[in-house]
Amino acid sequence: MRARLPRTIALLLLVLLAGCGGSGDSGDDTGKSRETPGPPVLGQDSGDEEAQADPGLGFPSFATKNTTRVGGADAVADAAGIARAIFPSRSRDTRPTSVTLVDKADWRAAMSAAQLMSRPTRSPVLFSDGDELPEATQFALDALEPTGAPKAGNAQVLRIGATARPKGLRASDVEGGDFATLAQAIDRLHTAAAGSPSRAVVVAPSASPEYAMPAAAWAAKSGDPVLWAGKNALPAPTRAAIVAHRRPRIYVLGPASVISEAVVSQLERLGTVRRISGNDPVANAIAFARFTDGRFGWNVTDPGHGLVFASGRRPLDAAAAAPLSASGTYGPLLLVGEPNVLARPLQDYLLDIQPGYDEDPVRGVYNHGWVVGDEGALSVDVQARIDALLEIQPVDPDA
Repeated sequence: MRARLPRTIALLLLVLLAGCGGSGDSGDDTGKSRETPGPPVLGQDSGDEEAQADPGLGFPSFATKNTTRVGGADAVADAAGIARAIFPSRSRDTRPTSVTLVDKADWRAAMSAAQLMSRPTRSPVLFSDGDELPEATQFALDALEPTGAPKAGNAQVLRIGATARPKGLRASDVEGGDFATLAQAIDRLHTAAAGSPSRAVVVAPSASPEYAMPAAAWAAKSGDPVLWAGKNALPAPTRAAIVAHRRPRIYVLGPASVISEAVVSQLERLGTVRRISGNDPVANAIAFARFTDGRFGWNVTDPGHGLVFASGRRPLDAAAAAPLSASGTYGPLLLVGEPNVLARPLQDYLLDIQPGYDEDPVRGVYNHGWVVGDEGALSVDVQARIDALLEIQPVDPDA
């Protein structure tokens, strides 16, 4: 019997069919609003009543004019819903060639596996529960019907480490005894599919998932690997993976409190190193969103972008959400710390890139935000605040 569609995914698909979200083309009549739209919403009791306003359609908790929520109770449901949103699977050309399957117990392998969402494999992450397939994952596999990845041995499923083996689908196994070795093996698979190693790598902190999360979104978009370092140690598989990239540009994600200068000194023997960091996970994600170095980095410092919002408390959501950063409106992963609080630095950043117009908003550009996780991850009040900060505003409201 076919598994039933979980309610969260069903509501997401209903919202998508309603045509929520999107971005516009650039024009000359843009500017930045000088006013903050309303006071900060810190999530008291008001959102509870709003969330129940229309349980049949899911508004405003599943969508507002500038946001769309994938409201899974966990990353398993989020990954299944996001894969279906990116690959509607109504015809062969809207199906993925493959999916990547990772055990939900290994957040590091999951973030590294986001690299396989980039071209040429374009393989979204789904999660197993040990050697079992959760209902949401099985439903997604049944619906997606991956066609087979020509650049990965025509595999329909890329199995990362010890995970379930779906019946009736061709699988390619990516093996490794630990997360650093798995990251190296994932990168090796991607390099073989792409035909050459990437010119850049990201080294993320293996003991601080909230600082590592933004790397998954970039890996999915760029194809640059997510490799791992401890605070004071550089694993041998990470070193070997970097060597295979032939003195690449190395970007260390996170402050010295999670990857020390001693590790950076070791990395400098392998390539050119730059650190991207913030004092806390929210600021760290913003720093990555702003960062640019040649062809590396999001460089999101102006209006007209897609953005992805997730909870820093749910590291697996970074891998689940990675396909949103590699398709559609693209865009970096930004983090919310407390589910009921939109931190002031994040509000300030959204104000800084808020779209504006002089005469006609139709000639402006637009921001759109994907909100990942249920209300336990990001409340409806926070979603509403994000929506207001993404809205295009008149540059001179009194004109």
